[in-house]
Amino acid sequence: MHESERHRLILSVLQEKPVATVRELVDLTGSSEATVRRDIGALHLQKKLRKMRGGAEALHPPAAGLLGRPFAYNKSVNVNLKRAIARRAVEICDDGDDIIINGGTTTFQMVHYLTTRRMQVFTNSFPIAEHLLSHSKNTVILPGGTVYREQNIILSPFENDGSKHFSARRMFMGAQGVGALGVMEADPMVVQAEEKLLNQAEELVVLVDSSKFERRTSMVLCQLSRVSCIITDDRVSDAARRMVEQAGVELIVASVGAENGEDVSVA
Repeated sequence: MHESERHRLILSVLQEKPVATVRELVDLTGSSEATVRRDIGALHLQKKLRKMRGGAEALHPPAAGLLGRPFAYNKSVNVNLKRAIARRAVEICDDGDDIIINGGTTTFQMVHYLTTRRMQVFTNSFPIAEHLLSHSKNTVILPGGTVYREQNIILSPFENDGSKHFSARRMFMGAQGVGALGVMEADPMVVQAEEKLLNQAEELVVLVDSSKFERRTSMVLCQLSRVSCIITDDRVSDAARRMVEQAGVELIVASVGAENGEDVSVA
């Protein structure tokens, strides 16, 4: 990762929370501790943050935000895997379908394959809505609520955000992790919003790259029995395949090579 990219990421994190430790920034950037400390020192001299013992502090502490990494960062991770998964997700849709697409970087990749489709799309994602409005003839519907800039999603703590008036054949959703206990998320506000949307769809389709089967968070959104289908990439482990199969959930494995015109397998 180039220096300018690291600097943008560090400042982005400090827009999300008031303090970031060196260890957090090392994990986030994939750089050495020495490199991160140099970055903090340089940004401190530029008066873009405040250097502190063991980390960095925002000059203007942000309002409370969501847990998890910013959308701008996640968007650049495992892009080829996410595109293969998203392509397969759109392939199971038909023109005229009413669908829900929850905000996330894997679900965002669906927009490229929706450009030639005509559907009604309910989404709480600003980037998804903007792309579909600019590059497709799909009808786009947004809920009411507060815009969380780092994740680029709209969330509302209130029951009446407009979602209960939309009925969908399928809901497409990403996740922080998938395990035997179910589909996991990191933030309670996200869980609350997704629970409302789940009630508006006949089928739930979870889009996760294979690394998400190795992740765990403290919050379970729903059990695997609520999931109709999981779409992942061909790096998925045998253990994850068995877990999904034992739960009675359909597993679609998208070949990363499918982006180059190769076949996509279904398991």
